[in-house]
Amino acid sequence: MESKSGRFPFPFQPYPIQESFMEALYTALDQGKIGIFESPTGTGKSLSLICGALTWLRDYEEEKKKQEAAKLLDRPEECDAVKEENSNGHLSEPDWVSEFVQKKAERDMVNKLKDEELKRKKREERLEMIRHNAQLRYAVKRKASEDDEAVKLLQLSREGVESESHDPEEEGLIVAEYESDDEATPKSRLCDDDEDEDLEEDHVTKIYYCSRTHSQLAQFVHEVQKSPYGTAVRLVNLGSRQNLCINPEVIRLGNVQMMNDRCLEMQKNKHEKREKATDLEPKRRRGDAKVTCAFSGFENLMAMRDEVLVKVRDVEQLLQHGRETHTCPYYSTRMAIPAAQVVVLPYQSLLHASTRKASGIKLKDQIVIIDEAHNLTDTISAIHSTEISGAQLCRAHSQLSQYCERYRSRLKAKNLMYIKQILFVLEGLVRTLGGKVGQNPNTQSCQAGSELLTINDFLFKGQVDNINLFKVQKYFEKSMISRKLCGFVEKYEGSGVNTHSSSKNKENRRTEGLGRFLQTLQNKPTDVSEQQVAVEDKPIMASPMMLVESFLSALTNTNKDGRVVIQRQACLAQSNLKFLLLNAAVHFAQIVEECRAVIIAGGTMQPVADFKEQLLFSAGVTEDRILEFSCGHVIPPENILPIILCAGPSGQQLEFTFQTRDTPQMMEETGRVLSNLCNIVPGGVVCFFPSYEYEKRILGHWESTGVLQRLQSKKKIFQEPKKASQVEQVLSDYSKCIQRCSNAESGQTGALLFSVVGGKMSEGINFSDELGRCIVMVGMPYPNIKSPELQEKMAYLDKHMPHISGKSPGKALVESLCMKAVNQSIGRAIRHSGDYACIVLCDHRYARTGTLQKLPQWIRSSTHTHTTFGPAFASVRRFFLEKRQRPPL
Repeated sequence: MESKSGRFPFPFQPYPIQESFMEALYTALDQGKIGIFESPTGTGKSLSLICGALTWLRDYEEEKKKQEAAKLLDRPEECDAVKEENSNGHLSEPDWVSEFVQKKAERDMVNKLKDEELKRKKREERLEMIRHNAQLRYAVKRKASEDDEAVKLLQLSREGVESESHDPEEEGLIVAEYESDDEATPKSRLCDDDEDEDLEEDHVTKIYYCSRTHSQLAQFVHEVQKSPYGTAVRLVNLGSRQNLCINPEVIRLGNVQMMNDRCLEMQKNKHEKREKATDLEPKRRRGDAKVTCAFSGFENLMAMRDEVLVKVRDVEQLLQHGRETHTCPYYSTRMAIPAAQVVVLPYQSLLHASTRKASGIKLKDQIVIIDEAHNLTDTISAIHSTEISGAQLCRAHSQLSQYCERYRSRLKAKNLMYIKQILFVLEGLVRTLGGKVGQNPNTQSCQAGSELLTINDFLFKGQVDNINLFKVQKYFEKSMISRKLCGFVEKYEGSGVNTHSSSKNKENRRTEGLGRFLQTLQNKPTDVSEQQVAVEDKPIMASPMMLVESFLSALTNTNKDGRVVIQRQACLAQSNLKFLLLNAAVHFAQIVEECRAVIIAGGTMQPVADFKEQLLFSAGVTEDRILEFSCGHVIPPENILPIILCAGPSGQQLEFTFQTRDTPQMMEETGRVLSNLCNIVPGGVVCFFPSYEYEKRILGHWESTGVLQRLQSKKKIFQEPKKASQVEQVLSDYSKCIQRCSNAESGQTGALLFSVVGGKMSEGINFSDELGRCIVMVGMPYPNIKSPELQEKMAYLDKHMPHISGKSPGKALVESLCMKAVNQSIGRAIRHSGDYACIVLCDHRYARTGTLQKLPQWIRSSTHTHTTFGPAFASVRRFFLEKRQRPPL
């Protein structure tokens, strides 16, 4: 393939490593590879991803247009080739049959290409008109009752319900007549698809870009805006309702689940209101009016959908545009997905299959780029692990049994059968916690303790191993019973139906209604008992059946892929069941199978061998489909000084194991190391501790022995805050202090920031230039080896994964988790080509060959190991002296 580097549009002359990055990325996308791309932060990774990927997409679309144009011209030589192929395949058929089949196939193909071309032209014309601010009116083909997204949600509930003289409000609460897949006729399966076909636009080839946090996504969008593609690309920024909702009634709820429930209820009310407007019904009683969302008008949504595609916007700009036009950004961005070229979204929305489906994301033959992917395996496991409490299980059982009782006469036999199965399973789950349904979970006592079981053993323990959970899961999905239950609870909260517990007492029914429970939360209760109720029911939601649904779905994993932890507390309400996913590859497999190419990128992807084994090979990816790319840093090697420090100033060996790190000698020696460094390092020093617990212990010791006072004389001390909301303020004060010290001739030469590995300062925060001239890593941040979850994961890997270099996979996992955390923390200092910093790893164990190999190559190649403190101290002093004398250009 010819070199593409000269054809990559870039806002400035790219570094050679950026050109290499884009070359490799183009190849991976073109050849449909799974690419593992390692590019240190500060090397312009985001810009390289944007320009490389969008250049490929531009070339691909142009090539596709050429091929389609050639087919539409109906070249004779192509037809001859088709005829020849056809005659070879059907020797026994008469010529006229072959010719008829061939002509029909050609005609169908040409018609399809013409339709696609027409759609594309219409879309481009429409967007071009919007770009030039032309007045545009949308003529959209739709039925009178189908003018918003609520229709699809409610369609199933309308089917099969007889129009008898029932309360029309309750029609939407009854589950439709249910057919399982093996009973459904072809006609009933296809009718919905045919109906929606004309309304749905074809998905164009697109790039799905996802990252860990919304701030990282916002940063990426800003890079796209600054790139040469910023004005031309059709980019959609997806977020949750929590990020994109502009309805004050919904925003004030705060809790994600409550916001989702409220939004869906408003869509439902809007649909019902519109239907009732056509009926000659008596007017509702005053005060009964149902609230609808004023921001979901169809015309406005369609207009904003196109506005979104015309101009690249981040979340803040989407919110601003939504408020100005009185239009919902959440729904309009989702409507824009089919026509978009780039879709920007958080990890969870892409990695979780049901969330993908709900968002309208289709991965077939698309490109996926997963950035900040160093913790991808853990992220997938966390997304698919789920937890549910005894209180939630009891409430779900109570609500469903009352729902069943109320509508028994109107529910079809299949529905009753599945509802009874769900009730039976809920009973079994509560039984595993040592409790019973039908009684108040707050007053039921349990024998405290925890237990870890395989899925099969857990189902056997709950005596529900005879239930087909796959069919139950399908029923949840098709019948939308969780949503129906939410509506049921909403309708009857605080009334005669008791949605909060299973007590049959009429007085309790009035006092324990869910409405009152939710009211206490909104009024921020001061009463202790009320607060306790709020704490016991995390996450708070109208109906916990959705949690039950996700928990049962998790239990359909293969027995070897997951474990269930039963955690019994003294009270049933506080006891819980937790599903742990041990094999992330089962959920990643669908992504790598469906996508044309997947790019997994990060600042440091080391150790890659473990990553490939656990996530890619286990998902069925072969070695020949994997393309690895790792580049150095843009900084010259002399701008970084990584040191492994094996001993302190008094000769004490530095080894921060659980046995030695709490000794006074070790804590005092660490204080001496830090004091010496603060004497010679200008600007900011960031010191990372392995845990919050150890940070508290060592700082307490230093305060009592005067070490903190000595440090304070040279550097003003700051500490990582406990609350995420305080991070920005601490960083701002830290930054101002360093700026002040560099301008004034005071005793203090900068600031010292105490932080924790894996905490709020170890990822996503930039300590560039003077903010991070030295990073000190105290000890090795190994995870808690005694954790039952980690022990089970280690045992699983030892059983199912091959040994690499003679080391057990379980032990390799622990080391990898430790070194991934170290790499993330020490990578905070070097942020651009002119930056420089010193990295001090305080522990002789870093010098071990296997450990050293897990450092990023650009750090490892410059690392020096010092067995004594003197030479190490001298090299640090010389490093900063040279930088002061010859400041970088």
